Amino acid sequence: MAKFRDSVPDASLVESVRAPRPDSTIPPPLSASPEPQALDRSIGDILSELRSLTVDQVQKVLALQESKGIRFGEAAVALGLASKDDVLFALSQQFHYPYAPEEKRHVSPELVTLNEPFSAQAEAFRAMRSQVMMRVFGAPDGGSKALAVVSPQAGDGKTFFAANLAVALAQLGGRTILVDANLRAGRQHDVFKLRNLSGLSGILSGRAESDVVRQVPGVPSLFVMPVGVTPPNPVELVERPAFGLLIRELQSKFDHVVVDSPAASVGADSAIIAARCGAAMVVARKDSSHISKLQELTSSFAIGHVKVVGVVLNEH
Repeated sequence: MAKFRDSVPDASLVESVRAPRPDSTIPPPLSASPEPQALDRSIGDILSELRSLTVDQVQKVLALQESKGIRFGEAAVALGLASKDDVLFALSQQFHYPYAPEEKRHVSPELVTLNEPFSAQAEAFRAMRSQVMMRVFGAPDGGSKALAVVSPQAGDGKTFFAANLAVALAQLGGRTILVDANLRAGRQHDVFKLRNLSGLSGILSGRAESDVVRQVPGVPSLFVMPVGVTPPNPVELVERPAFGLLIRELQSKFDHVVVDSPAASVGADSAIIAARCGAAMVVARKDSSHISKLQELTSSFAIGHVKVVGVVLNEH
């Protein structure tokens, strides 16, 4: 689907730009209690709940399992009481690996890392996740905890890439937040099917909004900050000190911060957002993006001392 190529907030300052501190809008860290042990629920329990199996049906599965010396899931599939996809979903639940069941995949079809985590496309995202972890979030020099996803033109697949990278990072278990900073045409709320009554634009414009950070159903470690109401002054909002302060606060509360941005062709937003994050991933589209536009985009980052992590060639 894609190829990877090299290539403490000041409260007085926040008050001066009339933007409220977002502490109350950001969920507290997860409990420090030990992680649930893998295999704490049997495949049989999960499949029985998923497919509402009766006691008689469970007994038939157990009988076949014992007579054939096979696993519960294999026996359930052989009897037509579950599908192979059901077994994969049960395994993902058993090992605490977020995975959307078949009946929910049509809701957010772009989320391939959640809908089809065992596909070649999802594997490509995991490979890119490994590169991002080494180059950004786990860099020897301490790196950055915020990554801007940018592209030269609209339609390059930047939103698709940012959403799936955020899911892939959350599947590692670390607290991950995806910020939709495309104040011109944000779309992450559509991708994840979330309400967009409040969001980033409200925080940056100084409105006291609540519920601006939403946990993604089925992915306990993933949170999304939607764009909110489309403002008339997007560049000015991301240029204000409040945006940089917000990014720094999110970095202190989350393990990974992924920031979606507008296309570079529509304004200076993406360069400003990348500068606030400190690191950027460039998304280009196969047979569409021009080398000259990519060069212009990466050159603009030199002024803001942005680390260009790499360029993704989107074939989706």
